[in-house]
Amino acid sequence: MKYRFDKIAFNSTAKKTPTESDKEHYIGLEHIDGECLEITRWGSDVAPIGEKLIMKKGDVLFGKRRAYQRKLAIAPFDGIFSAHGMVLRPNEEVVDKNYFPFFMSSDLFMERAVQISVGGLSPTINWKDLREQEFPLPSLAEQKVLADKLWAAYRLKESYKKLLLATEEMVKSQFIEMFGNPVTNNKGWNTLPIKDVAPETSSLEKQTGKVWILNLDMIESNTGKVVEKVFENDSNLLSVAPFDEGNVLYSKLRPYLNKVVIPDGKGYATTELVPLRPNQKLLNLTFFSHLLRGDDFVTYANSISTGTKMPRMPLNDLRKFQCILPPMEKQNEFEEIAHQADKSGFELRKSIEAIDKVIKSLVNVNL
Repeated sequence: MKYRFDKIAFNSTAKKTPTESDKEHYIGLEHIDGECLEITRWGSDVAPIGEKLIMKKGDVLFGKRRAYQRKLAIAPFDGIFSAHGMVLRPNEEVVDKNYFPFFMSSDLFMERAVQISVGGLSPTINWKDLREQEFPLPSLAEQKVLADKLWAAYRLKESYKKLLLATEEMVKSQFIEMFGNPVTNNKGWNTLPIKDVAPETSSLEKQTGKVWILNLDMIESNTGKVVEKVFENDSNLLSVAPFDEGNVLYSKLRPYLNKVVIPDGKGYATTELVPLRPNQKLLNLTFFSHLLRGDDFVTYANSISTGTKMPRMPLNDLRKFQCILPPMEKQNEFEEIAHQADKSGFELRKSIEAIDKVIKSLVNVNL
């Protein structure tokens, strides 16, 4: 049976202006990972600016901006949510509350959400358009059976994700064991300013035709994984910097999001990504990227960032930062460890993707 979306869900629009006490229970779109129903990070260093949506534990939080990112999660507590999202509650007369998040993450719903989004740079969904959309739903009895199967598969997927996180944490620990804290240089390595060993140098190679465009929202926080590749005609390029495989791209915007990339090809990046080019006689690219991505450097970058709403690391401070320079054999040894971990991570990601396919097939075949 088909239902209008405003018969399936209630859109809560209650708002408040945050105070200092709200900052610990704030969830922004940057805290929600695509296709992940659980939220594992939240909060702001200062009270968020502007009115925010009031959320209750168990509400479904949906990113109405850039719906193609599939940012949808369940509120883990009472608090406030970004005004660039929607706070949705299921109408339990027609939809099971445990099935509702999976229905919303279905291809049918997400593709419709993308279709009705309006705007060029940051396409956004309007409630007046979404509420009129019609969707089929299984019977409540079928939804309850499906919900049990879906949550079982989801919990298995999350266990693999925890293994993946443990692998990534192992690499971080190995870095600290081998090189210490790169900010305080407690192991006494030789150092040089980043501007001398990894200056800002874009690619000199001209790229034409369909070219890779890399924006910040296409980069996974903390891992440097590119989650989406977009190609545009070179005639449409605006305010971008060319890069290639010899660069390490460092995001100076919101350093707490921790976005550092070693690109696997040539392309053009948003100007918020600084194209550093390590001298590979002194710096291994993998070693350098992990230095920039490590907790110690992220903490340092956050501490000196300027700007309240959109904090940025000052480029002069990045240039002057004294980069540790352990012997190349040790850097190369770490690279091998990191690459082995990447291989394990690749297998875990494959398992996660396989479970995702099972979840999607269970949802999509019943809509």
